[in-house]
Amino acid sequence: MSDAPSLIRRGSPRFGSESARMLPQARIAGPMPWVIAIMIALTVMATALGLSLSNVAGNARAAIAGDITVQIVEGAPAARERQAEAAVRLLQGRDDVAQVVRVPDEELEALISPWLGETSGQEDAVPVPALIDVRLSQDITADRLRALRSELTAVAPSARVDAQAGWLAPVFEAIRTVQYLAIGLVVLLALASVAAIWLAARSALGSNRDTIDVIHHLGGTDSQIARIFQRSIGMDAALGGAAGLALGVGAIFVLAQQFAALGSGLMTGGALTIRDWIAIACVPICGVLLAMLTARITVIGALRRML
Repeated sequence: MSDAPSLIRRGSPRFGSESARMLPQARIAGPMPWVIAIMIALTVMATALGLSLSNVAGNARAAIAGDITVQIVEGAPAARERQAEAAVRLLQGRDDVAQVVRVPDEELEALISPWLGETSGQEDAVPVPALIDVRLSQDITADRLRALRSELTAVAPSARVDAQAGWLAPVFEAIRTVQYLAIGLVVLLALASVAAIWLAARSALGSNRDTIDVIHHLGGTDSQIARIFQRSIGMDAALGGAAGLALGVGAIFVLAQQFAALGSGLMTGGALTIRDWIAIACVPICGVLLAMLTARITVIGALRRML
């Protein structure tokens, strides 16, 4: 009998297993795995949203990095055609222009007919500008755009030059705002998970206080007791994380199918890559590590105040 306390104080493996059985475990029956599953599922969806929006913005910027649009806004059809031809010749002769495409008038008519109706052949119809799509071989800069605009207006006074990236600037700004919201949601979910684990650990300590006192009298250390709670909450977090990952991934696939049905090129550019899926798979792992760390800090801090 006299040797037992000394063995306990050395932190023998037998004491760890015995004390773990002394503290009642109700893992899957408790609410903690389900709370963690909900938090992980929401975090997975928020992470996927942020990554998808990042892909949308990156692909869109890459697609229009060197694209500009030239409009010949001239009411007289003959003058408009003359200026359009002069603009095309000038653009085709530039070394920094990779591609020049004059949009056919029939295509423009088809684009605006749902709003303005048929305009061809009508004297009182709204004049449709000539449209030229241009792709530069280099990225667009303010100086390059200014020089190109000056050269075009010299041969086509009615020409208007716009970088396509400028048209989508409000869209990129909205995407950036939603990305910040997704990051904020992930942070809030992490804080909510920490708070839930803190409450669960405090509750478990309170309900097992008498047993903890006995373990202390037998020579158990705070670190050994904290390890028991840490392992228990870690198992709860692992179960909840697996369930949350499954729910989150299922929701991602459902939403992906819905957006794919829209047939929008902007939406298809947001497809998740292998790197994105690896990041999503790391969410429950980070959740388990965060839960175990929170449990350990909470239990050790509470045990020190109990003494």
